[in-house]
Amino acid sequence: MIVVLGSINADLFFAVDRLPGRGETVLTPTVTVRPGGKGANQAAAAARAGAVAAFFGCVGEDSSGSDMLTALADTGCDVSGVRRVPGATGTAAVMVEAGGENQIVVASGANGAVAADLLADAGLGPGTTLVCQMEIPVEQTAAALRRARAAGARTVLNLAPARPIPPSALADVDVLVVNEPEARTLEGEAGTPLGLARNLAARHRLTCIVTLGGDGAVAAEADGTAWSVGVLPVAAVDTVGAGDAFVGVLAATLDGGGALPEAMRRASVAAGLACTAEGAMSSLPDAAVIDARLADLAPAGRLD
Repeated sequence: MIVVLGSINADLFFAVDRLPGRGETVLTPTVTVRPGGKGANQAAAAARAGAVAAFFGCVGEDSSGSDMLTALADTGCDVSGVRRVPGATGTAAVMVEAGGENQIVVASGANGAVAADLLADAGLGPGTTLVCQMEIPVEQTAAALRRARAAGARTVLNLAPARPIPPSALADVDVLVVNEPEARTLEGEAGTPLGLARNLAARHRLTCIVTLGGDGAVAAEADGTAWSVGVLPVAAVDTVGAGDAFVGVLAATLDGGGALPEAMRRASVAAGLACTAEGAMSSLPDAAVIDARLADLAPAGRLD
């Protein structure tokens, strides 16, 4: 079972011809409201990929929170662990230009009230994979990882957005997923993506996956074994949510007993498919769609 502790947002999407520069105003005719938040997106990705998934987080006492919960529940994810708190639901302003590149600003709102005590001890154990990100208070993410590790659960941390996290928290992580800038934030030094992955894996005794956008991903396990996977050839419309699709499907595949190379391949296919439609949660592919495109991406290869 997948358990996600994290953020849920109302995403305000602005489709623009080009992203604004510093101090610049760019006009667009409309704005669209869609469900999002890294935690909710990853829970939805896991559920749509066929996993039993439950999301734990907070929404405000507003209509936006109700709408976001309905959208997440519609993906097949259990939202009974979401708490209503005073104030506004988290909100993100998402600007997407032609070709799919984006800029995002998030007002945390109710996500600032998310706490590890939303998770019941009975829901953590050897049959559970806990997935966390960095859009809720860092100390609560660290507490959840600590409890899950003590209970025997698998732990997955997506260090996004990049924020400082205590090394003691990384000691409770089984699988760390970062992009290249996030990896450099942790390492504080230059190096190849594979070198960064190997250093982080060895230092913290975990599996580290570094995602590389259009260049796929590389991974290193604590014993030094390394893998790489490419990307699904697609015409990108909107890259928002691709990283969350990767993390959710990776976790779902590992939770279902898949090996790391298989999980990386399925995750990369899902991330590519998520780029072919607008929105974050709304672009996430289901298991049948992922399976239908697996043959279009070579298996993950082992690296020397």
